[in-house]
Amino acid sequence: MDSYSIIVVAEETAPVRRFEVRKSLVRRLVWVASGLALLLTACLADYIYVRIAHSELEQLRVEVAEQQNQIDSFDATLRGVRSTLANIGEFERKVRIIANLPGSAATGGEEVAEVGVDSPEPKPQLGVPGISAPMTVAPPLLPDTPSEEPQARIEAASHEPLIAALQRSAKQLGDVAASQERSLSDIIGQLESKRAHLAATPAIWPAKGWLTSRFGTRTSPFTNQKQFHAGIDIAGERGTDVVAPAQGKVVFSGSRGPLGKSVIIDHGYGVRTQYGHSDAIYVKTGETVQRGQRIAALGNSGRSTGPHLHYVVEVKGKAVNPLDYIFD
Repeated sequence: MDSYSIIVVAEETAPVRRFEVRKSLVRRLVWVASGLALLLTACLADYIYVRIAHSELEQLRVEVAEQQNQIDSFDATLRGVRSTLANIGEFERKVRIIANLPGSAATGGEEVAEVGVDSPEPKPQLGVPGISAPMTVAPPLLPDTPSEEPQARIEAASHEPLIAALQRSAKQLGDVAASQERSLSDIIGQLESKRAHLAATPAIWPAKGWLTSRFGTRTSPFTNQKQFHAGIDIAGERGTDVVAPAQGKVVFSGSRGPLGKSVIIDHGYGVRTQYGHSDAIYVKTGETVQRGQRIAALGNSGRSTGPHLHYVVEVKGKAVNPLDYIFD
């Protein structure tokens, strides 16, 4: 038989209806129905896949935003560390210069930078010399449509290269910090060994008043002739305290001819200081004095035109400019 018979009975009294359907038509309908079912299944699967991909994409965007925030925070932290290390380096340079220690050469400080005539325009970069890393990165662009492969989007949004660069930069900063620590420890060790020398170096004004005569050649107030003035004169009110500018041992205390009542202090390391024309002396020969300790009163004893202190600094027996030894 090439056809199927379909009998339709509506009611008991109604006539029976009979239809003939060709088998080839039935087969075509079955194939069409099967195709439609497969198409609907594929569409449903694709819809579910797209929904899942969209959800992953949204989650990826959130993760990328969080990573960018973390990177920005890490970047800001590294900037602060670099700035601190730069300040430490400048502090070390100044300490070495002040303490006369070998090491970093002067750089001119933060306000000065050397620029060559043919130097290219400097590009802004972070960090101490010798350390560089790409710190400014634009946020990754994510597709608005879910048609791209999720793996491709994940690779495009990856921050692994930047994170690796930040980790390398952090390691370099750690190495610099360790080097700075070793250098500062070396400075501290050398300063410890020089502390006694620094404490024995004249560094403050021996009296308050007015500087009336400097070190060097001057016209004598007594002879009007040119003569060498081996110290400085500090005029002031009679009785003004005269203090030791550094620790040392009193090697002379008494009257000393034209200088009147005088004190001589040996600070060691070949350095001596003298104080003339005092009104009174408060220390004795052999006594050890400390920086800032009162040793005499400013006066007008000896050959003097008025109350003042004649202050002399000698290094290895040679008079030097006392102003070179006043730092306050």
